[in-house]
Amino acid sequence: MKIVAETVQSEAFAHSLLDKIRRFLSHCGLPDALQGVYDPWIYTVIVAFAALAAMCILRFFASQLCAKLRHRKKGTLSHEIADSQLIARLLWTLPPLVVLIMLQLAFTHLSPALQFVERLCAIAVVSITVWAINTLITAIWNVISAKGDLRNRPMKGLAQIIQGIFIAMGVIISVSILIDRSPITLITGLGAFAAVLMLIFKDTILGFVSGVQLSQYDMVRKGDWIEIPGTPVNGTVLDVTLNTVKVQNFDNTYITLPPYTLISQPVQNWRGMTESGGRRIMRSYTIDLNTVRFCSPEMLDSLSDIELLKPFIAQKRAEQAAGNVINTDDPAGCVNGSIDTNLGLFRAYLTLYLKNNPNIHGEGYTLIVRSLEPTENGIPLQIYCFTQTTDWVSYESIQSEIFEHIAAIMPRFELYPFQNASGRDYITQSLLSAGYRLEHIAGAPYGMTHDNTPGSTAVTPQPSGSSPSISVQPPTP
Repeated sequence: MKIVAETVQSEAFAHSLLDKIRRFLSHCGLPDALQGVYDPWIYTVIVAFAALAAMCILRFFASQLCAKLRHRKKGTLSHEIADSQLIARLLWTLPPLVVLIMLQLAFTHLSPALQFVERLCAIAVVSITVWAINTLITAIWNVISAKGDLRNRPMKGLAQIIQGIFIAMGVIISVSILIDRSPITLITGLGAFAAVLMLIFKDTILGFVSGVQLSQYDMVRKGDWIEIPGTPVNGTVLDVTLNTVKVQNFDNTYITLPPYTLISQPVQNWRGMTESGGRRIMRSYTIDLNTVRFCSPEMLDSLSDIELLKPFIAQKRAEQAAGNVINTDDPAGCVNGSIDTNLGLFRAYLTLYLKNNPNIHGEGYTLIVRSLEPTENGIPLQIYCFTQTTDWVSYESIQSEIFEHIAAIMPRFELYPFQNASGRDYITQSLLSAGYRLEHIAGAPYGMTHDNTPGSTAVTPQPSGSSPSISVQPPTP
């Protein structure tokens, strides 16, 4: 009953306003025949201006309310609603809605022009409502994406598809209002164009399906380092939307690709490495097979000066004396290696070196120093371990330090890496063939000569800052 009474009062107000307009036009001397033409338009303009004035007043109070809500904690729904100007946008429905209602209350029959205005007002109400709903969805998405467990999930595409559904509904309703047909009839008619629509929106449909799979199975998140073999994609995921995935490569270039590429092709995601806290080192040195030999007692005595190897060599010698040598990991704490060959002893040293390196993971992570299958270049000695950090710069620094140490300590074990012959090798070989003594050839290639000081791996020294050179002494008669 209250609603009916308010409707009657509104209708009475509309007719009263219309009567005043007609009296005003009559007082201005306008003929009665023209009053019926002008009074609906004047009435519409007055109502529209009144509604705009009311909207401006309400927007002022809404802005004051939003200013208070912005002071709340960021990430809350009230803060996001205030920040997105949702209330201000929703108030834009007031002028067309008031005009639409007041026209229906004042007139029983409208001219074609006013009917068109009425439809435009209805379309404006629908459009602004869809705009406000999508703004609310964005605010809700911002709140959800700020949560820790959902912050990096690729769910932005889901929010976009929901917004797209509301936009499609708004378009269908607006078109049905404009042509004065039922939305159901319009949707039924669109069924014949389903194949065309699927072709047009193929990427959108595939993007939606891919977005659901990426989110459901947590395959890719914002901030992940991904790599797609066979493509230039190798970098950090910046954003995953309905139609595109944006990746910043490590050379600071950007690549955009459709989401279904992450489903249809193999993708290497380095997130597991980052979350585990350890990054793998897997690199090999190729040892010259000609330098692998049995360890002599003198070599073992010399290498016992190395603190890491001293307990190992002593224990292995004791095992040899007892006739029970264990050359693999055992409960006694021996590492994988032996004192039979210089390569086996070198493996033991590197294993101990890595286990005592504070930058290398120990328990819970694989740590292996192993000999791989020999090749025509020699026998590869592989280092397989994990660093304590996943930071790229720190990782490369640790890896470089390890292999620089290997290169420097290798001659202590009378082992040398394989490398292709250079001009210096050929010159040295020619000088040796000509009768020159090796100790008289300064700058001999790596591994050909070293001093007799225990622990030294240096070749005949060059003057500081000078370029490498070959200095020749005359052959001894």
